[in-house]
Amino acid sequence: MAKPNNDFKFSIVENIGVLSEAANGWKTELNLVRWGDNEPTYDIRSWSPDHTKCGKGKTFTAEELTYVIFGITTKMMVLCLRRVCND
Repeated sequence: MAKPNNDFKFSIVENIGVLSEAANGWKTELNLVRWGDNEPTYDIRSWSPDHTKCGKGKTFTAEELTYVIFGITTKMMVLCLRRVCND
């Protein structure tokens, strides 16, 4: 069994926003995070209150996040148009 890597480095470059908060204080956040020595990526995951621990999450390049935002925006516009047209 592999040993956990306790030397793994990360830094939150920018906190963009909190998406939700659990009763135990952990928050699901959108952040710009530098993992190791890599370029910062956009990241959605849960964090402990002191940001020393994190849960599983998903990272996005700026281009990937643009596609996600475009997809969600397009879907929301279609839903709004359907509602307006059906009223």
